[in-house]
Amino acid sequence: MKKIVISQLWLYRHRFAIGYVVLGVAFTVMLFMMPIIAQAGISEAEMQSTTSSYALGKEGILNGDLVDLPYRLMQKLSILVFGLTPYAIKLPSIIIGLLLGFLLILLLNRWFKNNVSLLASTLVVLSTPFLFLAGSGTSLIMLVFWPTLLLWLGSKIQGENRPKPMYSFVFAIAMLMSIFTPFMIYFAVFCVVFVLVQPHLRFVLKNLPKLPLFIVAVIILGGFAVLGISIFHHPETIKGLLFTTDFHGGEYLGNIAKGFAPVFSWHNTIESVFLSPLISLPILALALIGLFSATKGFFASRNSIASILIVFTIVVTGFNPSAVVLIILPLSILTAHGLKYILEKWYGLFPSNPYARIFALLPLVILFSLMIIPGSLQYIYGYRYNPNIANEFSYDLEVIRENLTDEVLVAGEKFDFYQMLQDSMGMRVARTAEEGVKIVSERKAENAEATETLAYLGKPEKTPENYHLYRIVTSPMRENSDVVYIYVKSGAGTSTDAPS
Repeated sequence: MKKIVISQLWLYRHRFAIGYVVLGVAFTVMLFMMPIIAQAGISEAEMQSTTSSYALGKEGILNGDLVDLPYRLMQKLSILVFGLTPYAIKLPSIIIGLLLGFLLILLLNRWFKNNVSLLASTLVVLSTPFLFLAGSGTSLIMLVFWPTLLLWLGSKIQGENRPKPMYSFVFAIAMLMSIFTPFMIYFAVFCVVFVLVQPHLRFVLKNLPKLPLFIVAVIILGGFAVLGISIFHHPETIKGLLFTTDFHGGEYLGNIAKGFAPVFSWHNTIESVFLSPLISLPILALALIGLFSATKGFFASRNSIASILIVFTIVVTGFNPSAVVLIILPLSILTAHGLKYILEKWYGLFPSNPYARIFALLPLVILFSLMIIPGSLQYIYGYRYNPNIANEFSYDLEVIRENLTDEVLVAGEKFDFYQMLQDSMGMRVARTAEEGVKIVSERKAENAEATETLAYLGKPEKTPENYHLYRIVTSPMRENSDVVYIYVKSGAGTSTDAPS
């Protein structure tokens, strides 16, 4: 009987390729199902992002409206193609989240062995903060996307004896596009300083081909020159890129505390769009193990990058508490370090026994299943049923689209958002400041011909003159379930208090 050699089995030889394919398929399916399995409502930040994206035009770009330009262009295109729907609002983040997930996998695969990078990638891309970013229709995901892309491109340049000039050109273009995202100017400066200070990277820089290096420098400096000219003519742009438009210096330390509160909170009493804890305890423990296990080789590029990125995250969180999500990138690197340390110690117990090494997989599979599955379930159910989180998202858009389809008039502070329904659904949108937020539609009352109907988003202070309450449209997914108050015209009369 022929002896079975485990290392020659097809499944064994292709185990990592199979693992990456399974992870990629699961990750892709989960992302495109995001609006179905996770938060279905729209947050205030998503409404502001959508309004800003839709208002973007050629004149605005020429006049210096450059903040978050790449993301806003994608979001506007998505809304023009699919209409004003929650899925269209979130679609740019889903696409960028898909790219970001694969970039993280590629980056960890560049720096670590296949077994470490596969497990670390699975933990990160299926974690609560990553899935939240990919399901949120704001440009916040770009704050993680650009550094990850730049680090991966940098690893392709630094890790090759003769790096291809193409990677240098793409790196320059990516850095140029990234500076239109808030805080990324700091990261661009950080990259330049880090390359000049880090001995190994400085050596790599000296040995790069001179012509591609010169062209890259010209591209980067040219981009900064264009940005500088725009800022010179429109100084308000610099505040949006360096800080945020509503940032005040006295809030800096408070923003850091507010941003990191969901990271270290183990209960869900914090009013935030982030589900607490933002980083699960197992991943945090692995990251701490990775941090301490990598202290001996701190000056290796990947170790120092992870540590400095943590400091960078703290700095930018002072400008905007939501920027705490940037912690995903250094935690990914440190988690991989922690996994590397644990696997080396675990398999070091039986270095020469192949059967023991195979059976040792069972406790590892159980361990990582207990880390991955609860994290995904926390995201799916936490964002839907945790009251402190669910109330941060509005379901008014879905209610309006399902119940008001004829003629709509919206007024009040949300007018700029709901007027987009005029293009996507053919609704008439106008502003009536004296009557608050209002939606108008043609409806048929019971046993009556079509009559004029007023539909208010929220309970009005007074019943409209010559109207009576016909129906209240409710939503089961919010604290105050009454969303739309529909009134029909009843004849002559005077205004009275709205019925309860």
